[in-house]
Amino acid sequence: VVPDAIAFTNAAFPFTASTTHGIFAGAQRLHWHHALELNYIRGGTGFILINGMKLPFEQGDIIFINSNDLHRAYETEDLVMDVLMFEPSLLAIDLKFDPDLMAPFRMLDKVDKRSPVHAELSGLLQRMMDENESGGTAYMSLIRSDLIRFLSLSNRHLSAPMQENKPIKGRGMHALKEVLRTMELHVDYAWTLQELSDLTHLSPSRFSALFQQAVGTSPHHYLIQLRLTQAVHLLETTDHKIIDIAESCGFRNLSNFNRLFKQHVGASPSEIRERANAGRPSIISSKSVNPFDKQ
Repeated sequence: VVPDAIAFTNAAFPFTASTTHGIFAGAQRLHWHHALELNYIRGGTGFILINGMKLPFEQGDIIFINSNDLHRAYETEDLVMDVLMFEPSLLAIDLKFDPDLMAPFRMLDKVDKRSPVHAELSGLLQRMMDENESGGTAYMSLIRSDLIRFLSLSNRHLSAPMQENKPIKGRGMHALKEVLRTMELHVDYAWTLQELSDLTHLSPSRFSALFQQAVGTSPHHYLIQLRLTQAVHLLETTDHKIIDIAESCGFRNLSNFNRLFKQHVGASPSEIRERANAGRPSIISSKSVNPFDKQ
C-alpha cells in the first residue's frame, strides 16, 4: 500500500496552493499522502477526521495534516478553504538546525482565530498563496522563508491538545490503509463485514469499531460513497450508459442507484452528466448525510 502521489508543477520546488469551495467528489474518500498539508478555513464550517480524531473547524481556523495521516474533511455549511501542500524535503536543510520545525503537524491540533499569533500566521499563508500565484522573481525563496517562519511561530504557540480519545496508530492504522486500498480497487465487489475484517486479522466487532472511528461511518456506508464517487467520475469522463455505470460500480438495481445517488450527490446521474458536458465540476454533498448518524 502506497500513499497518494501529489502532482507538483515544479519538481524542484514541491509546493502547491489552491482554494476549494465545498468538498469535491475526489476528496470524499479517506486518503493519505507523503506531502504535508495546511488548511486555512476562509469561510463556512465543517470538521476533519485525522487518524480517527474528529477536529471541528470554522472560519479562520488553521489545520495541520502530517505525512501519511489518514484523513477526510466534511462540510457542514458553505465551506471555502485554502489548501497548501509541500514535501518535507523542501525544508531539509532547516530541519538540521531545528528538528522540531515539523512539530505542529504531530500535535493533531489547529490554530483558531483567538490565538494571539493567528493574524501573523494567516498573513503568512496569504503571502505564500500570492507568491505561488504570481511566480515572480525569487518567489520560491520568499515562499520558503515565509513557510519557515509560519512553522516556527506555530511550534512556539501550539501545545498538545486535550483529547477525549487517542488517535489510531501502529498496526491498526496499517491494517485500515490496507483495507481502504482494497475497497477502492474493488468497489464493485459485494464486500461483507466478515471479509473486510479478515483482511485485517481482527474480529468483525473490533474492525467495525476501528473503521467507524477512523472514517466516521460504517464500512458498508463508506463503500457506497466510494461507488458513488467512481460513478460521478465515469459520468463526467465517459459516454457509457447510466445503467452500465451503475452496474460497473457495484449497483445491481438501477432504482436503488438513482435513489442513493440523489441522496448523497444532491443531483441525479443525468444532471451530473449535463453539468460535465457544460464544463462545470460536480460536488458530492457532505451535508445530505451526517456520517455520525446511525447507518
